[in-house]
Amino acid sequence: MKKSLLALLIASTLPLTAAAEVIVYGKANVSLQNADEAVGEDKIELVSNASRIGIKGGEEITSGIKAIYQFEYQTEVDDGVGSSGTFSQRNIYVGLQGSAGTIMGGHFDTPTKVLQEKVDLFNDLEGDITTIFKGEIRASNIVQYVTPGFGGGFSGSVAYITKETNDVDNGISASFGYTADSFYLGVAVDQDVEAEGVDLVRLVGRFTLGPVQLGVLGESYDDGVNDKENGVLGSVLWNLNDQWVLKAQYGQSDVRMADGETASLGADYKLSKNVTLFGYYTHVENSIDLPAATARDDDYLGIGLDLKF
Repeated sequence: MKKSLLALLIASTLPLTAAAEVIVYGKANVSLQNADEAVGEDKIELVSNASRIGIKGGEEITSGIKAIYQFEYQTEVDDGVGSSGTFSQRNIYVGLQGSAGTIMGGHFDTPTKVLQEKVDLFNDLEGDITTIFKGEIRASNIVQYVTPGFGGGFSGSVAYITKETNDVDNGISASFGYTADSFYLGVAVDQDVEAEGVDLVRLVGRFTLGPVQLGVLGESYDDGVNDKENGVLGSVLWNLNDQWVLKAQYGQSDVRMADGETASLGADYKLSKNVTLFGYYTHVENSIDLPAATARDDDYLGIGLDLKF
């Protein structure tokens, strides 16, 4: 259990009769990269890659039933100022957990977003799948039920997202998957989550063959107005030894932009259990027929440090 002096100080401020479990966690992830973008000048920049800090925990109410919570915030390590100030809200919820499953409410990742699991090897970097896919939504006013594991590896989630207005359809996000020692398969569906009338279907698979991990993600997006758009992404991870990891990823999709493509290569070197030095190269491009202001023909080359706690 990750305990710290800060966690103990937080817990000490609570009444003894109400002192719930407090776990402090987070990560600082920063990289120095050269960005050569189609729109804008070639530049060297220091970027904070979804660095965050949070607290989570719970308290047992009765035998087998536990109240749980999480408060997680993103912070910008590079300049200290994000789009929403120094801290911006990430996954925040309160709920109940027991043998029948978990029910929770708040502001957090939809089942469709969570379904990507470990397939996206460049998550939070320039090669993140959100570059060419949709469905990566952290929803507000969301209530979710997560089943307990059953059948030797099956599990599912269903979330209801209220738009809090009378004339807009509320959203539904649901996923179902199977996890085994050597593979993971899952499917997710969004209806009216991104906006009213927008439907999305996502399929994910991850397969482990000794030191090699293969991943694939496919997506179909229908906004009810334009033609249905599709995309696919594949990734390969190779654990050379206990310290070195090589990664490659390629995706092609029309979901977010016409003829969108992203390709990434990377290497991780584990300095310790929680500290990783990493390097990456990512190329992003789209259709040359798009207006110049939205054209992508971008290259990113960087090196960074990731510290988890």
